[in-house]
Amino acid sequence: MEAWAAVLVGAVVGGVVGAMAMRVWIGRSTEQDETPVAPAPLLPEGVASVLSVLRSAALVVGPHDQVVKSSAPAQMLGLVNGPRVAAGELLDLVRRVRLDGQIREEQLILRRSRGKMVTHVTARVAPLGSQLVLALVEDRTRERRVDAIRRDFVANVSHELKTPVGALNLLAEAVTEASDDPEAVQRFSARMQIESQRLTRLVQQIIELSHLQSDDPLEQVDPVSVDTIAERAIDRVRVDAADKGIGMQFTGMHGCRVMGDLNQLVVALGNIVENAVAYSSPGGHVTVSVRNVESRVEIAITDRGVGIPQAEIERIFERFYRVDPARARATGGTGLGLSIVKHVVATHGGEVRVWSAEGDGSTFTLSLPAYHEETHYDSGRPLAVQARPDSETQSALETQPQEAV
Repeated sequence: MEAWAAVLVGAVVGGVVGAMAMRVWIGRSTEQDETPVAPAPLLPEGVASVLSVLRSAALVVGPHDQVVKSSAPAQMLGLVNGPRVAAGELLDLVRRVRLDGQIREEQLILRRSRGKMVTHVTARVAPLGSQLVLALVEDRTRERRVDAIRRDFVANVSHELKTPVGALNLLAEAVTEASDDPEAVQRFSARMQIESQRLTRLVQQIIELSHLQSDDPLEQVDPVSVDTIAERAIDRVRVDAADKGIGMQFTGMHGCRVMGDLNQLVVALGNIVENAVAYSSPGGHVTVSVRNVESRVEIAITDRGVGIPQAEIERIFERFYRVDPARARATGGTGLGLSIVKHVVATHGGEVRVWSAEGDGSTFTLSLPAYHEETHYDSGRPLAVQARPDSETQSALETQPQEAV
C-alpha cells in the first residue's frame, strides 16, 4: 500500500514539474515572438500625395531595398514586384545613391520577359532623408523608336537622292565631252530629262509623306465625290497608259461620296493606278471599280500585270521598299507611293487590302467610310484611324478582279 502511494506521489510531482517546464518554454517562445520588429521608415509628409499625381513612374526604396511606396505607372512599367524592386539595373543605381548620397541620372535598358521585351528609360535617383531613396523613371522607348525611324528615313532619303543626282552629274559631263556629236548630246539630254523627272518626283513624294505624318494632316475636311477622285487619278496616267496600249476603265456605282481631303485622296488612288499601269504588260487592262458595302465605299484597282509574290505583300507599304528594284528603276519608281497610300487612307479612317498572284495581276482595295448627309462630321479635327491589313479578306478579294471588270 505504501509502495502504491509512493508511485502516485511521484507521478503527481512529475506532472507538476512537466507542466511548469512547459509554461516556462511557452513563455520564452512567446517572448521571442513578441520581439519588436523594426518599423518601416515613414515617408516625409506630402510625399505620398505627390507620387500619386506624378505622370512619371516613381518609387521610394527603404534601407533594406524594400519598396516603401510606388506609383501606379511604376507598377505598370514592371519596376515593382511585391515589396521588392523588380529591375536589377534600377536597384543597382538606388544602392549607389544610398551609399554616397549623390543624385544620379542615367539611361537604363530594362529587360523583361526573359530578355524579350526591352524598355529604354531615363532614371533620376536621389536620397530622400537619411534612410529612403526616391527614383523617378521616364519611359523613353517610344521616343527611341521614333528617333530610329527618323534616322532611317533620313539615311534612306540621302541614299535615294544620290542616284538621280549622281546620274545627272555624269550625264552633264558626258554632254560636255560629246559636244561635237549632236546625236550623243541629244541622247544624253533625253536621259537627263528622265533623271530630272525622277528627282522631282522623289522630292515631291518626300514632301507629301512628311506632310501626311504631321500632327494634323487634314487641313480641310469636306464631302468628296468618289467619281471625281477616280477621274482625276485616271487622268494622271492616261498618257502613259496610251503609250503602252493599256486600256483604262471606270465601272461600278456612281454618286458615292466620302469625307476627307480631295487632293490627298487623288494622290493615294493615283499612286495605285500608276503602279497598275507601270507593272502591266503592253496591251493590258486596268480597271477602277466602286461599290458601296454597308457604311463604307470600296474602290478597287485591278490589273493583269506581273503580280506580287506572297512573301512580299506584307512589306510593300514600307517606305522605299521595292519588290523588284531593277524594274522600279526602269519605271521610275521611288518606293514611297504605297507608303503615302497607307498614310492617306489611315488618316481618313479607312484601310487598304491587297490581293495578288504572280503572273495573274493584283487588286488593291481602298475601303473608306461613306459620307451621309444626316451624319454630323467635325471638320475641326482629323479622322485619324490606324489602318490594319486585313488578311482574313484575302479569299473574298480573290473574286474582286472578276467583279471589277
